[in-house]
Amino acid sequence: MPFAFDLPAIFAFVIAFAIFAYVVMDGFDLGIGILFPALPPGRERDSAMNSIAPVWDGNETWLVLGGGGLLAAFPLAYGVIFSALYAPIIAMLLALVFRGVAFEFRWRDPGHRAIWDMAFNVGSTVATLAQGITLGALLQGIVIRDRGYAGGWFDWLTPFSLLVGVSLVCGYALLGATWLIMKSEGPLQERCYRLAFRLGIVVILAMAAVSAWTPFLRDAYWLRWFAWPQVLFTAQVPLLVVIASATFFLGLQRQHHYIPLLMALALFTLGLAGLGISLYPYVVPPAISIWDAAAPDVSLKFMLPGVLVMVPIILAYTGYSYWVFRGKTGHEGYH
Repeated sequence: MPFAFDLPAIFAFVIAFAIFAYVVMDGFDLGIGILFPALPPGRERDSAMNSIAPVWDGNETWLVLGGGGLLAAFPLAYGVIFSALYAPIIAMLLALVFRGVAFEFRWRDPGHRAIWDMAFNVGSTVATLAQGITLGALLQGIVIRDRGYAGGWFDWLTPFSLLVGVSLVCGYALLGATWLIMKSEGPLQERCYRLAFRLGIVVILAMAAVSAWTPFLRDAYWLRWFAWPQVLFTAQVPLLVVIASATFFLGLQRQHHYIPLLMALALFTLGLAGLGISLYPYVVPPAISIWDAAAPDVSLKFMLPGVLVMVPIILAYTGYSYWVFRGKTGHEGYH
């Protein structure tokens, strides 16, 4: 009997990986924008911008891959999600455009740099908040009838989705602070050590709040986390969060340059793992699984070779760009 690939599961993994890559890569440069008001104008802000200048636009490749892959591989899910979450998704995209314009114009128009700095901060914060609200609204479930969205215009706006949105803002700010710890020196690095300590406490409390609320959203979530015997597996996630948190604060105390960022990324990885535990196998909870939403197998087979070629290429040039621009940055650039 020939071996059969589960094509919907493969494409679900690819899209999940693209979303993960976007969160961890674009998260720190959005976080720097969120932190901008906490950085004094002048050398520190210039150094922060220089640290992400070579990579920030390339990081958004993963957002395009995730959104495009969802449309191509899971068109039903794409239609339902965008119908239900049109407002926050459009807000996110407009904010990313606004932020990109501000990034370029702050260098070209120094006479209005304060305005562009504010625009960079607002665009980064709104984009992150919209991403978190979108995630929270998806996690709490979408009203579906006859394979289409049947809810209201503001179903996405709930206390839980706002909690997830604010938590993501704090989380991206933490990534930004730890990125600057790794990439900067002197007063900026010292400032980011202090910011990272405060943000670390807030992020851990926010993760605890979201994690405590999620199982009560749906009975299925409760069973996936606490039913026997899978609780033996799911219990490892909070245990690893405790270990990563302790290592994070220890790295800050000893003023390591890399450990805080690595542990912040570990916290995000564990958070996304928890999200996967709650949602799988549904791409649109509570009714549409990855197999229900998948495109026909003939379409998935046609796309698979392209995915297998393009994803390694994207990983290769992304890794190369980070390698080329490794090291510390100053207000005038890399050194």
